[in-house]
Amino acid sequence: IKDENWKIDHNKLRIYLKDKYHIEEAYYFLGYVSEKQQDLYSNLQKAGFIVSFKEHNANLKAQKKGNVDTDIVFETMKHLLDNEKLEKVVLISGDGDYKKLVDYLIKKNKFKKILFPNKKFASSLYKELGSEFYDYIENIRSYINLNRNEKGS
Repeated sequence: IKDENWKIDHNKLRIYLKDKYHIEEAYYFLGYVSEKQQDLYSNLQKAGFIVSFKEHNANLKAQKKGNVDTDIVFETMKHLLDNEKLEKVVLISGDGDYKKLVDYLIKKNKFKKILFPNKKFASSLYKELGSEFYDYIENIRSYINLNRNEKGS
């Protein structure tokens, strides 16, 4: 989204997800978070996201590695197995690493939508996905755009 020269208001995004998709629990997975990004963490929590950090050892922290793919897949599968009230999953990503997860969730009727950042950041692995299963964050920009005169979140 940074390439598109606009910022997401996390409060508005959380409200949109609740209103549009009836999402009661929204998880936000973060890789390495530097001291400079502590405001992001606070703003996400204030917006109502359940923030999950990638565990790192000292060497990875130094490299600022932040791959959260396995954490997202693990938490999704854990919820499927442990939590009967999980209805449908909405995923915000353009990463093709989730294709198997998406296919499985569709097969089990547990998938609602993947929201790609934009067409440029949608993996080609999803090209055969039915249009009912995806949308683009850029299409909801007017709802979730951080206005310049508002304090960031």
